[in-house]
Amino acid sequence: MPTTSNFGWTTPADTDLVKDGAAAIRTLGNGIDTSLVDLKGGTTGQVLSKASNTDLDFSWVAQDDSNAIQNAIVDAKGDLISATAADTPARLASSAVNGDVLTVDTSTATGLKWSAPVSGGMTLISTTDMSGSSSFTLSSIPSTYEDILIIIRNAVTTTIERNTLLRFNADSTANRHFNFNTTTWIDGTSVTPNDTSIDSKIFTKNSGAGTDYNLGIYRIYDYANATTWKFIQGWLFQTNYNDKTQMRSQVIQGGYNQISAISSLQIFSASGNYNSGTIELWGIK
Repeated sequence: MPTTSNFGWTTPADTDLVKDGAAAIRTLGNGIDTSLVDLKGGTTGQVLSKASNTDLDFSWVAQDDSNAIQNAIVDAKGDLISATAADTPARLASSAVNGDVLTVDTSTATGLKWSAPVSGGMTLISTTDMSGSSSFTLSSIPSTYEDILIIIRNAVTTTIERNTLLRFNADSTANRHFNFNTTTWIDGTSVTPNDTSIDSKIFTKNSGAGTDYNLGIYRIYDYANATTWKFIQGWLFQTNYNDKTQMRSQVIQGGYNQISAISSLQIFSASGNYNSGTIELWGIK
């Protein structure tokens, strides 16, 4: 007897007798009924899922199919779905901190993490009070930044007009720290001393005793690189101790002619303690 082209259900032939029609229809109906038996059943909310590669092989499953990403994988607002391995979805819990950003981190299970954004590309590493001492060491400097920035505010010594010096890596060897300073006064006169010594001068004859104000900003480039010399560039604005109405601005350029990475900095007075001042150390990405 003939069959259908797709599913092979038996149908009456053109030459079959009319009396055989009922039996042929029953045969066709039973074939269809058998083939579509998987469509039977199911409950409210279930969906039809392919059970195998065999034609008409289905099963009724909950909407959270075991072969699909489950609703239960997320627990809270803001949760994300990542992966811990091939074909292995996993939940990345939402951060509880507003403003956090998603960051790639291959050391975590999902390869992702929430982290605080780097504001302006700068991170405050430490703040040091200069009052009552003549020397300050900034040690264990992280090596994770591109550059570091030193900001010195209101550094005033107890002894009049003493230099403030910078030393890299506690290295006191002569001719390893150097700087080229350009000093410009408000009246237009300028001096350009070229200095190579044991330590770099970052405040040249600073304001001395009293309540004078000053600000120095110094950037050390590529400080963690262990294959090249280190370059420092700075800007200083301060009063002239001999004439409190006269201001002095200074551009400082220099560095350290060693290839060692910078892991510590020493900032100190050539003579006398500081009455006041703060040192901020920043990391720049």
